[in-house]
Amino acid sequence: MRIIEDVRSVFARDPAARNVFEILTCYSGVQAVILYRLTHFLWRYKLRWLARFISTLARWITGIEIHPGAVIGRRFFIDHGMGVVIGETAIIGDDCMLYHGVTLGGTTWDKVKRHPTLKNGVVIGAGAKILGPITLGNNVRVGSNSVVVRSIDDNETVVGIPGRIVRQKTEDEDSFDSYAAKASGISNDPTLQAVNSLIDRLSEMEKQLEKVSPKKPTKSVEKN
Repeated sequence: MRIIEDVRSVFARDPAARNVFEILTCYSGVQAVILYRLTHFLWRYKLRWLARFISTLARWITGIEIHPGAVIGRRFFIDHGMGVVIGETAIIGDDCMLYHGVTLGGTTWDKVKRHPTLKNGVVIGAGAKILGPITLGNNVRVGSNSVVVRSIDDNETVVGIPGRIVRQKTEDEDSFDSYAAKASGISNDPTLQAVNSLIDRLSEMEKQLEKVSPKKPTKSVEKN
């Protein structure tokens, strides 16, 4: 049963989790996902108003808004929860994880696929916005407060506004920082590399100028 898998997956992702009872009663992200599973079942059987009404109650209780029409895979976890929004046509694969303040939003009012698709193993950091009918590939990582508006290939890490690929995630790497990109990732940002290069160049030019035009020694004035 998917709800059981959702609850069990918390133990692997949150070291603060102690037991199932605590997760069910104290984790708003888990509560929101359980209620979503119910509303999505109702949505599929054309009980649309009832599904929307329950999802509205869930938003009041948990602070998380998941449209019943969204399609969410197995072992989905929302950590901390508050402020997460998942739109109607969003599709989320297995083993994905969102932190608080994440939006999977649309960019059009047309009745088409207008929300993102996340493939398996995607992790999205706090406050990030994924907008439009784009696709994030398997194991993509999105840094805190990033805004992503284009599709991203498998195993990439994205940070910034707009989102930029900063490094490729290797299979044995598990050091992604969900709240802000680590210095090792930011150092590969081409914009920051260009700025740092200019600073280094200016510093070198100043040293060369000092060698060419050394300061004249000041003569001491002898008192009579």
